[in-house]
Amino acid sequence: MIRNLFRSELRKLTTTAMPLAFVAVLVVLAGINAVAVAFGTDADGSKTFISTADEQRSLVAFAANATMLAGLFGAIAVAREHGHGTVIHAFLAGPRRHRAVLAQFAAVGLGGALLGVLGAASTIIAVTLALPATEYGFLIPADGVAQVLAASTLCGAVGAVLGAAIGALVRNTGGAVTGAVLVLLVAPPLVVQLANETASWMPATLATVLSGVTTEVGIAGAAAALCLWAAVPAALALVLIQRRDVI
Repeated sequence: MIRNLFRSELRKLTTTAMPLAFVAVLVVLAGINAVAVAFGTDADGSKTFISTADEQRSLVAFAANATMLAGLFGAIAVAREHGHGTVIHAFLAGPRRHRAVLAQFAAVGLGGALLGVLGAASTIIAVTLALPATEYGFLIPADGVAQVLAASTLCGAVGAVLGAAIGALVRNTGGAVTGAVLVLLVAPPLVVQLANETASWMPATLATVLSGVTTEVGIAGAAAALCLWAAVPAALALVLIQRRDVI
């Protein structure tokens, strides 16, 4: 049953223009990176931001962007279902609501993962194509590229599920998008101002750790903490959806 619900959710995602809009954003971001590499310089006129493998990895590390973009993707995908009332059909097809919700979150998470890996891959390709216009070549080793891609995939999945949970809780597209922006972009720096020790556990920091750019915490700890950012609101949404009237 849950497999059929999952397939249904995938069909809903792939039969709208929304995923294409997000892919277009990825293409634009990749193009901006290419232009920055080809024509951008530091304040002193040098190009130190691409002169080493570490600097290039920092440039192409897409995980933080993947979390934000996938968060918006998940928030819009789920909130519009509730806003338009089409989620009722999913609940009728799967009377056990938790199965329908889990299928929806899984489908959105898969979509977010694909956005994350596509964003990272397109950025790496764009930078690689732009580097011949400079005196530097592509310096990131193969394992570094793999880590950047894996980090973006995980962050995309986590961001999408987090956004989906917010969308299910708010049930309004505008409110869900605002909530995702608040949780992922606005709130973290405010929380860090109040408690500096939390800085290492904010989504953007965890994303850079997973990409191999920084080392505030261990890779395993960063992955676990990032997953908790999605698991907690997803669990809350799951409980509330089963208890409230969706009509």
